[in-house]
Amino acid sequence: MQVEKDHLKITGPKGELSTPVPRGIRFEQEEGVLRAQRAREDKQTRALHGLARALAANAVRGVNEGYEIKLAIHGIGYRAKMEGDHLILQVGFSHPVDFAPPEGISLEVADQTSIKVIGIDKQQVGEIAAQIRRVRPPDAYKGKGIRYADEVVRKKVGKANVGSL
Repeated sequence: MQVEKDHLKITGPKGELSTPVPRGIRFEQEEGVLRAQRAREDKQTRALHGLARALAANAVRGVNEGYEIKLAIHGIGYRAKMEGDHLILQVGFSHPVDFAPPEGISLEVADQTSIKVIGIDKQQVGEIAAQIRRVRPPDAYKGKGIRYADEVVRKKVGKANVGSL
């Protein structure tokens, strides 16, 4: 781990990440413990202190353990498969959707209806999972689409079930 004035460079078994350090915050490493200290006690600096600490903690966890987000595909005929490193989604369009992950992110398809997004950068893993979900978000009436594995979709009542006025 290298502590510099404007960023932290964190290295671990899974890779290396660089995290920015806001102005007014400094990090010190002593006896294997990384401490964030602030120069002033105003509201903005206190908020940046918490942000910098959380970003550093996420980077340390990412290079040691990594992050993983699971997505589930619901719908008849909806499926996913891997071709090389590209994700091919068939989710009700007239054409398959080809999704190429950026460098540092890997995708896994365990079966045709589950996708794992894996990487060391928490923000990037979350963004890629959101982009895949955005291809076909869950429908409010039938629940078909791509959703996070732990997401609960509340279905709306259809027009046929509404009583007459």
